[in-house]
Amino acid sequence: MRLTVIGTGYVGAVHAACLAELGHEVLGVDLDTERIAALAAGRPPFYEPGLGAMLRRTVDAGRLRFSGSLAEAAGFADTHFVCVGTPQLPGSGAADLRHVESAVTGLTARLHRTPYDHVLIVGKSTVPVGTADRLARDLPAHAEIAWNPEFLREGCAVRDTLCPERIVAGVSSAWAEARLREVYATLLEAGAPFIGTDPATAELVKLASNSFLATKVSFINAMAEICDATGADVLTLAAAMGADPRIGPRFLAPGLGFGGSCLPKDIRAFAARAEALGLGESVAFLREVDEINTRQRRRTVEFARRLAGGTFTGRHVAVLGAAFKPDSDDIRDSPALAVAETIRRLGARVRVHDPEAVDNARAAHPALQYALDVAKACEQADVVLHLTEWPQYRELDPAALASVVRVPALLDTRHTLDTRAWRAAGWTVRAPGRPRLG
Repeated sequence: MRLTVIGTGYVGAVHAACLAELGHEVLGVDLDTERIAALAAGRPPFYEPGLGAMLRRTVDAGRLRFSGSLAEAAGFADTHFVCVGTPQLPGSGAADLRHVESAVTGLTARLHRTPYDHVLIVGKSTVPVGTADRLARDLPAHAEIAWNPEFLREGCAVRDTLCPERIVAGVSSAWAEARLREVYATLLEAGAPFIGTDPATAELVKLASNSFLATKVSFINAMAEICDATGADVLTLAAAMGADPRIGPRFLAPGLGFGGSCLPKDIRAFAARAEALGLGESVAFLREVDEINTRQRRRTVEFARRLAGGTFTGRHVAVLGAAFKPDSDDIRDSPALAVAETIRRLGARVRVHDPEAVDNARAAHPALQYALDVAKACEQADVVLHLTEWPQYRELDPAALASVVRVPALLDTRHTLDTRAWRAAGWTVRAPGRPRLG
């Protein structure tokens, strides 16, 4: 098939490359000329495992190319995926839909020149329920809109696209469903579940799923607070809870909380939309989910202050991790950087290490110091904070690091380090929700 992908940010670049990998002829469209040039050269503008090789392979094969022209897109294909961002509106929890509206109206204005009798516009952006129905009112008679939400995890986006747990298609006609089934035919033949529904339900699936995941994360972090007050161990608690098949272990990982470009803004947008519908009480708990998540950052700062001797003034603090999650260079709403910046403002000299996100972090937080290797980050540190659970950090030699720090004190907020090995090497180790560790 011939397909276009409008918006080549994180979701769009991955989607375009994966569609081309499936054998389709794909045109990616974006107004950012530098991004288009990089993608056309096979260089992803962000770190995502496997994406660079796939880009180069599909571009070299002639199945994937890029353009800055919506007019070219309108004439290229009859099926167009909209993958632009929906950030949080400044001063509001609601989603900013300007980019979605601009993409759809810009494409619509050029559809009168399309050689196709029937055109399908497929939204993949995360939007408030009701967006597709509103956009559909302004479409020409030969066009219709569908919603096909993405369920990508940064760091696993290529795999999540090519081996999806489900494909949700919110459509208004049998023709639209048939088109989407044709787009994903290879994945459906491999066993991917296809859930056909209406556009409103498809929009809601993404927001409801993210809200539920955020709730699980905040719930176990609330339990970590209880454990700190009572002497219980949150890791054992989470394991025992997760053994119940009605609950399951996924997303029951206590720690610093969630960040990134999706969960925080999505739960706020969901709550804002519910309030606009007069149903704010139905999702009022999401406000507390958000507050619990934010509180983990404040708790981490306080844990670190106690480990540093009660004050940050004159202290050297090493931070392991800047990205909001491992296998990504994304620092948007990064809990690690929020903690690092707060500690710096409280008087510490903070040096940050991350395997991939240092450049992005330095651009956003130039007052922090950065190191390209862990030993340099930890040099003369009074406390080491483990804030992003990169697998590389599990391989560190605590005895070797003890020789470069000033005080061997570790705060493991992600619960992925071998605390026994660190303690055996002479480190004082603390972890939220594990008061008996010390």
